[in-house]
Amino acid sequence: MVGALPKYLQASGVDASVVVPKYRTDWIQAQSFLTVFEGTLAMDKRSVPFRVQQVEDPKWAFPLFLIDIPVYFDRPGIYGELQMGQAYSDEAERFIGFQKAALAWIHSMSDKPDLLHCHDHQTALIPFMITQCRAFKSLAKIPTVLTVHNAEYQGIYSHEKQTLLPRFDEMETGLLDWNGRLNSLATGLKCCWQISTVSPTYMKELRHESNGLEMLFEMEKEKSRGILNGIDTEVWNPQTDEFINHPYSGESVAQGKSANKKELCKEFGFDTSRPLVSFIGRLVPEKGADLLPDLFRSVIEENADVNFIVLGTGNPDLHEKFNTMSNKYVGFFDASLNYNEKLAHQIYAASDFMVMPSRVEPCGLNQLYCMQYGTIPIVRNVGGLKDTVQDIRKKNGYGITFLDFTLQAAGQAIQRALDLYEKQKTFQSTRKKIMQLDFSWNVSAKTYIQMYHNVIARA
Repeated sequence: MVGALPKYLQASGVDASVVVPKYRTDWIQAQSFLTVFEGTLAMDKRSVPFRVQQVEDPKWAFPLFLIDIPVYFDRPGIYGELQMGQAYSDEAERFIGFQKAALAWIHSMSDKPDLLHCHDHQTALIPFMITQCRAFKSLAKIPTVLTVHNAEYQGIYSHEKQTLLPRFDEMETGLLDWNGRLNSLATGLKCCWQISTVSPTYMKELRHESNGLEMLFEMEKEKSRGILNGIDTEVWNPQTDEFINHPYSGESVAQGKSANKKELCKEFGFDTSRPLVSFIGRLVPEKGADLLPDLFRSVIEENADVNFIVLGTGNPDLHEKFNTMSNKYVGFFDASLNYNEKLAHQIYAASDFMVMPSRVEPCGLNQLYCMQYGTIPIVRNVGGLKDTVQDIRKKNGYGITFLDFTLQAAGQAIQRALDLYEKQKTFQSTRKKIMQLDFSWNVSAKTYIQMYHNVIARA
């Protein structure tokens, strides 16, 4: 969202810039930068230097600034080692330092922003700092929007970590507290002007299940709304996708997908006459990935006329299970247990169906990508999946949905997909239908702009 929405905001005449940490990623390391601000952070008894740098690529669609704090962000992982498992032990220092550096830079500007749009717990202390911390009180009238992408992660620390914050009135310590801990996300929900989430259904679900914040989401519902994420259709477009060898449109979807399927099946040793069902994503319980081994195994053993492919990384136990299955079910199942953007595009273009049995899905993008490529989604009816996939049994429906997070319910959904594949006329018309759906950022960007205007008007 942070990489795509600003592009569409700029196209609509909104001057939107993005500020992120300078993580040590291949893409970031390949860029050239112009330093626009330098400063020093007081982190307890430690002074930490930082720089704000702008990407110098003239073709970039919006101003992109990175905050360079080497002591906190010059390391291999993003949130933790290998981007999975436990967070770094100095997580509080990393993200409080990032937020303080961003605000120090904004504080120095002669032409300050009209609005600050914060995302998740890593920036959720900004609404508190600009209204309560003396160093940033000059920014207090700038309205703040906080988007919750995933309430499972809240930035919870001991109250001892509040000494990392700039000085504030101790009478306001309660704003930082939730259940006896410093809770960054809870603080942001209390202090921001507007709360948004990445789908309408997820906004409703958070009031009933949000890892302990249910009461707070209910209390703040009057300033909350869900806005569905979109996709960048310049990047995700089967007619222009450089990662696939056989481009196609909605009119040529049957031929195009057939050609891409033949290549992928040849690579993985699959029979192209069988339906191809794929999963792309993090191999974690949140995505329902722990259901997949038994699900795929049971379908293969009951009805071998299907191919399954998995692309992703995550839980080591799942890696081991999928490797075992790849050796046992040669020609019917395979897994590529890594991050591979090119292969992801090829799988979207080649697959007949994509399964997403998520326990929690704030919005979900994979179902939007796969429909853009004419791949029919099989999804659990939660969060953004519920908002974007209408079951084919309903009037004007186009996907396959199931409700219960059980092997039986998911298995029945897979069987419905295989039955649909046998009805080629309906199958082909459904492919064309989903490729005509508009899940671009065009609509959502207009909704965000209206929300920005409403919040700024209140200011």
